[in-house]
Amino acid sequence: MKPVRIDTTFALLFMVMLAIAMGNTALQTVLPALGRRLGAPDAVVAAVFSVSALLWVVAAPYWARRSDRQGRRAMVLVGIGGFTVSVFLCGLFLMAGINGWLAPFATFVAFIGGRVVYGMFGSAAPPAVQALVAGRTTREERTKALTLLASAFGLGTILGPAIAPYLVLGHLWAGGPEVGLAGPAFVFSAFGLAIWIAVYRYLPRAEGPAHGAATAYPSIGGQSSGASVTAAVSERGGEHSEAVGYFDPRIRTWIIIGLVMGHAQAMTGQAIGFLVIDRLNVDPVAALEPTGLVLMMGAGSALLAQWGLIPLLDLKPRALALWGLGVAAAGCVMTGSATSLYGIALGYALASLGFGFARPGFTAGSSLAVGPEAQGSVAGKVTSINGAAFVLGPSIGVGLYELWRPLPYLIAAFGMAALVIYAFVTLGRESPHRPAPPPGHP
Repeated sequence: MKPVRIDTTFALLFMVMLAIAMGNTALQTVLPALGRRLGAPDAVVAAVFSVSALLWVVAAPYWARRSDRQGRRAMVLVGIGGFTVSVFLCGLFLMAGINGWLAPFATFVAFIGGRVVYGMFGSAAPPAVQALVAGRTTREERTKALTLLASAFGLGTILGPAIAPYLVLGHLWAGGPEVGLAGPAFVFSAFGLAIWIAVYRYLPRAEGPAHGAATAYPSIGGQSSGASVTAAVSERGGEHSEAVGYFDPRIRTWIIIGLVMGHAQAMTGQAIGFLVIDRLNVDPVAALEPTGLVLMMGAGSALLAQWGLIPLLDLKPRALALWGLGVAAAGCVMTGSATSLYGIALGYALASLGFGFARPGFTAGSSLAVGPEAQGSVAGKVTSINGAAFVLGPSIGVGLYELWRPLPYLIAAFGMAALVIYAFVTLGRESPHRPAPPPGHP
């Protein structure tokens, strides 16, 4: 398999995904401690991400369709801009709660309002980024390219928790308002602004007449030249894009895998901060560093899969999904049964290693299941499914955790094991993408 081409465009897209991952995981690191400090119920803390995730699910396909018409670059700018504004607003609202300007419940309601901006506009970036990468790679390159892109999230989930404890700031001035746990939000909003400026200045504007992968980047789908792609488009009567439904038989299994796997990851990840606090029996603020360590171990394992093992083993999407889901199930069992920081970190690292295999398999498998004209639509569906897991997943995970601490991890493990059987039966052997089914086909 050919190596992935790393150029300025790919580097910018990588940085977009890195910034989003860093900011989100930094907030995830500090929220349990902030909730306990302000006396907010754990369920309220878990619900913070649910509203934005619901909007993400609704908005992502809309932005994907707009990217087909108005261009991927424009949607990347909308997405990183929405992230930047959202994180800055979240920082303001958190600082208001820390200084007593807002009551705890009002603080989290306002914080949710800030996250609404992210759900509505931040969801524009990932489908556009995925479609750009898919359009610039051949079928042989795409699994590696999308895996490398997915590793931006893995790297971000290492750097976000690692940096967050050191961004808990003091007072703006002597005797002035305290920034405290809102510090990470302000820092990452500044980082997001820097990335937005870089994308605006350096991401190429030229994308072809329809802004789609088929006309903009002729290498997609194994085509040998722009002329061959243009001819194929002309034969379809000028159609440049194809809408793909969630239940399209080409991607249906991958969508189910992504949805179940995403819920398992959201459930276990949201509960991990509370698990560290309660299992170690430490003050919430003192738990920031061990929580960050656990999240860093998990992210490091995901990067090990995406940067090291996947290129080395050259696994195809089906194998990535099967092996990844099995390893994730074992890691979830270990995490839920652990009683020490070492045990929690080890179990979470193993689970994240599995997710690090399975998530690129889901993304690449969905992309490879369709032709070049459907890349924008499929990218929107993949982004939407990733967001859907965080609508109810965090609340379900924390609710199960309050019933019995190991419960979210055991249920996640059961779901992963069932998914292995389902994927093994339905995916069959690795194969190239199938053509779109005829009208009326179930």
